[in-house]
Parts: sequence; structure tokens; C-alpha cells
Amino acid sequence: MIRRALRLGLGPGLLGRGLGAHREGSTLGKAEGSGGYRGSGVFPISSDVTFRTRGPGPRWEDSGSLGAGDWHGKVSEIKKKIQSVLPGGAWSPLCDTSHLPPEHSDVVIVGGGVLGLSVAYWLKRLEKRQGAIRVLVVERDHTYSQASTVLSVGGIRQQFSLPENIQLSLFSVEFLRNINEYLAVVDDPPLDLQFNPSGYLFLASEEGATIMENNVKVQRQQGAKVCLMSPEQLRKKFPWMNTEGVALASYGFVSSSNHMETAIGEKVTLKRIHEVHVKVDHSQEYQPVECSIVVNAAGAWSGRIAELAGIGKGPSGTLQGTKLPVEPRKRYVYLWHCPQGPGLEAPLVADPSGAYFRREGLSNNYLGGCSPAEEEEPDPGNLEVDHDFFQEKVWPHLAQRVPAFETLKVRRAWAGYYDYNTFDQNGVVGPHPLVVNMYFATGFSGHGLQQAPAVGRAVAEVMLEGHFQTINLSPFLFSRFYLGEKAQEHCII
Repeated sequence: MIRRALRLGLGPGLLGRGLGAHREGSTLGKAEGSGGYRGSGVFPISSDVTFRTRGPGPRWEDSGSLGAGDWHGKVSEIKKKIQSVLPGGAWSPLCDTSHLPPEHSDVVIVGGGVLGLSVAYWLKRLEKRQGAIRVLVVERDHTYSQASTVLSVGGIRQQFSLPENIQLSLFSVEFLRNINEYLAVVDDPPLDLQFNPSGYLFLASEEGATIMENNVKVQRQQGAKVCLMSPEQLRKKFPWMNTEGVALASYGFVSSSNHMETAIGEKVTLKRIHEVHVKVDHSQEYQPVECSIVVNAAGAWSGRIAELAGIGKGPSGTLQGTKLPVEPRKRYVYLWHCPQGPGLEAPLVADPSGAYFRREGLSNNYLGGCSPAEEEEPDPGNLEVDHDFFQEKVWPHLAQRVPAFETLKVRRAWAGYYDYNTFDQNGVVGPHPLVVNMYFATGFSGHGLQQAPAVGRAVAEVMLEGHFQTINLSPFLFSRFYLGEKAQEHCII
């Protein structure tokens, strides 16, 4: 029964139901976070986040002329006035609270990277009435010095095997090409993203050629402009490339609990988060933020955020015991210089070995790397770079594919985090089936940046309308982890 219900899809949007926020309850745990977005403005802070949930007990409703929101606002004001006149009161009207987030927000988004901000943008863009939805974004790294968004290689491709992934990238590319139609500010200069559509070149060995051909058929059916190239065509178009071993190439441009029992006797517990505590770094100050919805867009740390809401804390094999299978994975990016390297026509090249590279700018600089084997995964506890990894695992493949890279010189390197989905390496989008007001935008395993504009819209559509509208991302719902139904993507770098 419960499996059938999970496959049926989504229900009415939570924001459409006008859910209120409540403050009673018990603390579930803490997670790191910082930064903020209120309405259409930015509210940068450093913080810890604590989810609070309403415990068991009788519920009551207000009567009279005041709505629930007005009532809570009046009570809050009365409390502050009383505290201000008490000796030693904790609150003072003279205190500067501009560094704290608001006390109330309709949606709290945990994670201020490109995915979290995309959700915030589309919620405000698609709201029925301007100013109707209050949105707060908390981000733990307000400098973005260690954020996955700014440490990524920045490639955008359409070569996937799942139709949903292809549609996400097609939407996102169109968004970026026309960025000023969405994000231009009156009287400000036009935005320049330095969007450079030089293409993606996937190389396949003899054994991978058939899979590539099948993938290209799917890509073309979805409207992607992708062509297949033989080794001879490759040599003619890219004379700097050694095509040995290449058979084919693809070139493309706070919660309350409610115990329930199903018709066949399965017991489930529904939860709802009512409050998020945002704690300022290097301070004992914190701000409780009442909210109706929490969006988990915490990237590599989203698995930990899910645990704070009780997700996965149940008997093994049950929906309550199903974890969000997203964990941090560290990836190295190297920048090297090679005067004789490929010219401006060079696309991003993905070698069958797993090594990849793309040109960076106009000065014969290149970015690239390679994902390590499962048994060689580096420690994600820090962002230190292993320079030997380039010499031993990356450079030999680069030099074999592009002979000019024999003499390259590495200029610098850095490490960043993947929000690695250990189940099927695809994103998790939409609501949790039991923590009914937690939504996900995470787990993209390296292709979150390129799909963020479309993912943000998809999450906003589900929250506002109760279902996906532009792109049906039902295969990416959380319920697939319990059902054991992988969204199998064959084109993962």
C-alpha cells in the first residue's frame, strides 16, 4: 500500500495550503549554516542551524478577528515589551539585531550555493503576488571560499542517458544564454557570465561505443544538438588529438509527529518542521526562525541535515529508516599551462579513462582532473590537494590523448566537494514522504551547477502547485531509495 502511494506522485503544494509556523517542541540537532535571503534581499550571517519540532499534545486554533500569523506577531511583540521593562531582561529595544535573520519566514533554504539560490529565485519569480512568500537562505560559508559552486570546473553538457537530465541541462543552458532576461537590474550594466559554448566531447572505446550510440539517440529525441564522430572525423577536426583507442565520439554543444497506519497495517510517522534555529558564528546568539517549509540544498552536507530532521532514524528496511544517501566526496581540479596545447576550438574533452580537461581563457591554460577509483577516495575531512595524484593518475592519460600535454606545467590546484549520491549518482528533488515539509535539491554528484536553473524552478513548482510542471522529475524523488528504483545515468564524469 505504502509503495503504491509513493509511486503515485505528489499532492497539493504546501505553500498553497497556507501552513502556519509553530514554536513548541524539542531540539533535533545542529548543523552548520550561514548567510540569508529575505524576500528579494540578501542577509549574510554565519550560523549553526537547529531544527525544532512540535511534540505530542493537544492542538488549538485561534478564534476571533486575528489570523494565526497576526496572533503570533502580537504575542511576540507583547513578550518583547514585557522583557524590555524587566530588570536584567534578555531583550533590549536598543540592541542592534540587523545581523540576525528574521524571526519568521515561509521558507528556510539550508544551503546558499547555486541550487539553494535558484530555488529562492524561482519561488519569488513564480509567487502569485509580489511579496507573498518570505524566503530565508542560510549558508555556512558566507565567503564562498570552500563552496562547491565556485570550486567546480564549470562545464555544462547535454550528453546524459536519462531524458530528465537532458531536459534539465537544455533548460539551464537556455536560462544562462538569456540571463539578462531573468536577472538584469534596471540602470545596471548587463550581466556577463563569460558563458563560452565550446562544446563537450565524450570519447568512447570499442566496448563503450554501443552505449554511446544509444545515449545519443535519447539526447537527440530530447532536442539536444549532438553528433557522432568517427576517429577519422576527430583527427580532421582536432588534429592535436591522438585518437588511438577511440572507436566513437559524441560531440554536443522544527517537527510535529503524527502516527498513522495504512490499510494493510503498516505504521508510519509523519513529521513537520516548525522552527529552525540559526546560531551566529563566534557568538552565543541565535535566532529561532519559524517556518512552513525547509529546503535541504546543503550539497555535500545534506545527508547530515536530513538526519537532524530524523530522516533515516528508523528500523532498517522501512521508509522511516531510509537515509538520504548523499555524502561528501573530495575532487581535485588542476590548472596547467601548455603553449602548444589545443586552440580556441577545443571543447571539454572527457576521455574513456575518466580524465577530462577544458581550455581556460585565452592564454593556453587548461583545467582538468579525474575522479579517483572507489578504493582511492581521498579523505573529505579537508580540502588539501594531492599533487601526486595528478602526476600518477591524470597526466599520463592527458599526455596519451593530447601529445602536446607531455610538456605541460601545473600552475595551481584546488579541491572541492561533490554532493555524491551513493545510490545512483543523480539528484534528489522534491519533498520527503514522511517529513512532509522538507524538500530536497541535492545529490547531483557533480552536475548540480549546470542543472541548477531548472532544478530551482522544479522545486518551486512542487512547493507552489503540488506537482512538477516544466520538467517531470518524478524519477528523482526521495521515495526511490526506499523502493530500490535507481534513476540509472550512464554518462557520469
